[in-house]
Amino acid sequence: MNLLTIIGEATRALRTNHLRTALTMLGMIIGVAAVVLMLAIGQGAQTSINSAIASMGSHLLIVMPGATSSGGVRWGIGSVKTLTVQDAQAIAELPMIDATAPVISGAAQLNYSANNWSTILTGVTPDYFSINNWEIASGTIFSEGDLRSGARVAILGQITADSLFGNEDPTGKIIRITNRPFTVVGVLAPKGQSLSGRDQDDNVFIPLTTAQRQVIGSQFPDSINFMTVRAKSEDSMEAAEAEITHLLRQRHRISNHMENDFTVRNLTALASVASSTAKIMGWMLGAIASVSLLVGGIGIMNIMLVSVTERTREIGIRMAIGANQRMILTQFLLESLMICILGGLTGIALGIGGAWLASQIAGIEVVITLGTIALAFSFAFITGIFFGLYPARKAAALKPVEALRHE
Repeated sequence: MNLLTIIGEATRALRTNHLRTALTMLGMIIGVAAVVLMLAIGQGAQTSINSAIASMGSHLLIVMPGATSSGGVRWGIGSVKTLTVQDAQAIAELPMIDATAPVISGAAQLNYSANNWSTILTGVTPDYFSINNWEIASGTIFSEGDLRSGARVAILGQITADSLFGNEDPTGKIIRITNRPFTVVGVLAPKGQSLSGRDQDDNVFIPLTTAQRQVIGSQFPDSINFMTVRAKSEDSMEAAEAEITHLLRQRHRISNHMENDFTVRNLTALASVASSTAKIMGWMLGAIASVSLLVGGIGIMNIMLVSVTERTREIGIRMAIGANQRMILTQFLLESLMICILGGLTGIALGIGGAWLASQIAGIEVVITLGTIALAFSFAFITGIFFGLYPARKAAALKPVEALRHE
């Protein structure tokens, strides 16, 4: 018996018991489909986080107001504005710092013609957009001259622009922010959600000085909500953080026994942790789904053992007319492999279809790669060999005389 003859015999045996073959294959189909779907969801989550990380910019630090004490009263983080524009300017001069962007923000009502929109108003400097890796879709950003003069110019996020103007180009149009006229000088390219889940495209940006003096205001002159700082390189992040901490403690006259009235956060480190967590979760989902493959493999072993018992006389006859142990082992192992391969291919197709449905119905991002498909198919192939080998060896080990006597 050559290999083609053995494959033909294996195919005939599977077709003879087609219902049992289909039910046995079902466990493999479910297992492979679950692995493909779970890995696609996990990799999609990691891709979303990586996109959010890339949109933030590289090697960034955020300096925020910290907890403070006044008159015996303890104020929580961010409840008192302890940072100023002058702090940001001083930080920009540090050796390890590439650029800084002080920020002040608040809610605002925008009007254009009969349309209105409530959104987040953010007062920034021109450096804010390059630091945060934000591109302009149309128009331009405001200039340093606009910042110095407190000009009434605005840059819209994509969602804000669409809500106010629809398909109309906002550039050059006049909108009203808290009943003050502002000229739209640019529209930002879409950026999506931040790591905190906030939609970054629902925003309007104006010069920091304009926000401080005309729109938001503050009882503390030149105070800011926070500042974004870009270090010169990723390797200098820790040194930059130490320089900022030392400088601000000096500027704020904080003695050695006192806590900082500010907080420095390393966004790159936080983003790396989030990315690693998403990757681990993706593999955990795949590992959980692979349990279905184990269950399917056990089912295949059980069915193949039953098949060996039912076909004992057939095995004895084959051996009696010249089939050797290798031929018998190969035939039963091929039957197990064919079940797993056909079930694996069907499961891959169902997994891809399920991932597509999940993206369409639930709106989640899924990513299917050739690596995922190859991994799922490899699992199916290995399962076929691992769980089919014992029944095949048991069949090959039968003695012809005893097999022929089997009832």
